[in-house]
Amino acid sequence: MEADAYQAELLFSQKYSQYSTMLYRLAMIYLGNAYDAEEAVQEAFIRLLYKAPSFVDAEHEKRWLLRVQINICKDILKSGWRSRTVHLEEAGSYQMDSDSLYIMERLVSLPQKYKSVIYLHYYEGYQLQEIADLLGIGLSAAKMRMKRGRELLRMELEVEADG
Repeated sequence: MEADAYQAELLFSQKYSQYSTMLYRLAMIYLGNAYDAEEAVQEAFIRLLYKAPSFVDAEHEKRWLLRVQINICKDILKSGWRSRTVHLEEAGSYQMDSDSLYIMERLVSLPQKYKSVIYLHYYEGYQLQEIADLLGIGLSAAKMRMKRGRELLRMELEVEADG
C-alpha cells in the first residue's frame, strides 16, 4: 500500500511539473496578480487530484485542466473578496523572459474576452476551433475576439512605442 501512495505522489508531482506553468500563466491572464493566480493553480490541482475523470490521452487531460482553470478564474473574478491589485512583476518567477513578461503585461490590460483567446492561441498553441470549444463559444466569436484582441494589443504596443 505504501508503494501505491508513493507512485501516486510521484505521478502527481510529474503532472504539477508538466502543467503548473501553463496554468499559472493562464490564471495571470485572467486575474492579473500572482496571489490569485497561485490560488487558482492550487485549486486546479486539487480538482485534478480529487475530481478528474479518466483521460483518453495527455491532450484530453491538458484541455480538461485548461477548462477547469478558466472556470476557477471566472469564479475568483466574481468573488466579492477578490483583491483588485495587479502585481505582474511577480509573474517572472514562472519562467518568463523580459519580452514575454512585457507582452503578458500588455495582454492583461485587454478586456477579458480577448485576452483568453490570444493567450490560448499564442502561448498554448491551440487553433481557433479548439479555443472556441474550450471557452464554450462559437467559432465565429473566437475569430472575432482574436481579431479585435490583436488590434487592441497592436494599438497598445504602438502607443507605447511612440511614447
